[in-house]
Amino acid sequence: MQLAARVNRIAISPTSAVLAAAEKLRAQGADLADFGPGEPDFPTPEHIQRAAIRALEQGKTKYTPTPGIGALREAICKWHAAQFGSSYAVPECVVTVGGKHALFNAFCSLLEKGDEVLIPAPYWVSYPEQILYTGATVVPVKTEESDGFRLRAEQVSRAITPRTKLLIVNSPNNPSGAVVPSDEFVKIYEACRAKNIWVVTDECYSHFVYGDEKPWSLASVSGSKPNIIVIGSLSKTFAMTGWRIGYALAPEPVISAMIKVQSQSTSNPTSIAQYAALEALTGPMDTVGVMLAEYLRRRDRIVAGLRAIPGVTCVEPGGAFYVFPNFSAHLGNGIADSTALCKQLLERQHLVSVPGDAFGTPGHIRISYATSIDRIEEGLRRLEKFCSMAEAAR
Repeated sequence: MQLAARVNRIAISPTSAVLAAAEKLRAQGADLADFGPGEPDFPTPEHIQRAAIRALEQGKTKYTPTPGIGALREAICKWHAAQFGSSYAVPECVVTVGGKHALFNAFCSLLEKGDEVLIPAPYWVSYPEQILYTGATVVPVKTEESDGFRLRAEQVSRAITPRTKLLIVNSPNNPSGAVVPSDEFVKIYEACRAKNIWVVTDECYSHFVYGDEKPWSLASVSGSKPNIIVIGSLSKTFAMTGWRIGYALAPEPVISAMIKVQSQSTSNPTSIAQYAALEALTGPMDTVGVMLAEYLRRRDRIVAGLRAIPGVTCVEPGGAFYVFPNFSAHLGNGIADSTALCKQLLERQHLVSVPGDAFGTPGHIRISYATSIDRIEEGLRRLEKFCSMAEAAR
């Protein structure tokens, strides 16, 4: 069967593949230590659930405008302004079926064959595949483990060529948890603006930052609006992953193009989910602080546990809910790469993780600590056992 070249250029999401393999074992009754999911293990707050129920009861189950209901678009603009100091209006906002959809629509609206896109590595697995789908070229920009995987303006400047069209910055980062300092982010933006390069700022983990860091957006920088595209999602901040509501904020011509793409693909996001999102953005945010405090407790435990395993190094993440430990010392002796390592961890220890190969950083694995302390302890025990057995077999 001859499939379209654009489909042959991309691969299925590695995280989806890992979760599918784990689900097969779970269906067989296996007790999994599941470090795979990239989603909060907290329930959607009750007031948001109630808003969805009211929407159902009130019959709000019809089509909505393609870019989302006006009240939600306005709420997104106001919420982003209140949280970050931005200044977007409704025509500069589109509601999408999750943050991934917002990225896809933006790439389809801006990129074509011959364009280059800078992606800091480690990167989220969907960035390169979506870019390849458009026909553009992916240019990884390697960040340093010794610098906490933080992106630096100097690294960006060295990677820019006359064909560079766009840079993606995901801070806090999936998979490393790295947070780009705001002053460095401004330098990165200025380097791109000088070359008329778009900066896509992926803010899906914006409210999960630790220590002295505070939620921050490039959109708060005066005069930045003509050169940036903000990608946001309610999935992580409000524990609404399955509701599939994201958004983009950008200059009106870009948003208009994204709406055009959306009108011929998904049309509007689910109406009921939109009304739940409206409640999320206009209601209390107490649950965010509760989640953040628990993630911090889990982060400290899992980092300490990983560092206690001989041969494993682990950068302390500044945000999100992932650690990205380096298992290079445990490769070899039949374990060729991190993909093989994760496969063996799943088969031999029933431990779910995602290989760093998928994130453009070999030798590492992504571990999500969006799970209970008890399961973290169990997962650490299995990791230590695996590494001890692998070392004894050398």
